[in-house]
Amino acid sequence: MTQPSDPTDTPPNPSGSAAKVDADSRSVAGPSPHPTRGYFAIGGERTSKSLNLGNLMRSAHGFGAAFTFTIGATYRALEAAADTSKGRQHLPHYDWQSLDQMMLPQGCKLVGIELLDDAIDLPSFRHPLQAAYVLGPEAGSLSDDLLSKCDYVVKIPTSFCVNVAMAGAIVMYDRVRTIGRFAQRPVKPGGPDVVLPPPQRTTRHFSR
Repeated sequence: MTQPSDPTDTPPNPSGSAAKVDADSRSVAGPSPHPTRGYFAIGGERTSKSLNLGNLMRSAHGFGAAFTFTIGATYRALEAAADTSKGRQHLPHYDWQSLDQMMLPQGCKLVGIELLDDAIDLPSFRHPLQAAYVLGPEAGSLSDDLLSKCDYVVKIPTSFCVNVAMAGAIVMYDRVRTIGRFAQRPVKPGGPDVVLPPPQRTTRHFSR
């Protein structure tokens, strides 16, 4: 299964569709309340636990990912047991058996998430507008071959590695927080004094 060569050819992001409720999961799929520029994907290398992959896919769905992916995942992991939002019904998932099969859209930057000494601290990282984030396996690290293909390697500032699904959620939250449209945090504790109005959608008119 291959990726389109251009981001505009990717299947539509579920955040751009009309809101609807999945009767089985009781989860709402609809427009993102804080739309961001660009797009992103997230996935894992050699993922082996279905609960971790399911949680990651559910979080990706909630944060507005364009697609999810796995590289060399086990058959059991692909069951994605914890994906109660039925993410695969709303965004594509690509299961690449090896790193050689991985194909990302043109211009998409590969960002490895790994606790390495020379990795960029996540709070200091500027997210690319088009990015694919990849996490390592539950009992290991990103392979050297994959790290060599990464445009950036980012680390979450923790004393030790956290759960794969949790790490993915932290990275996606940081992306939405820094690229999304939010009011500035106030100097004093509490919420902002001014709430941003919802974004205005413009309609382009073309003449023949």
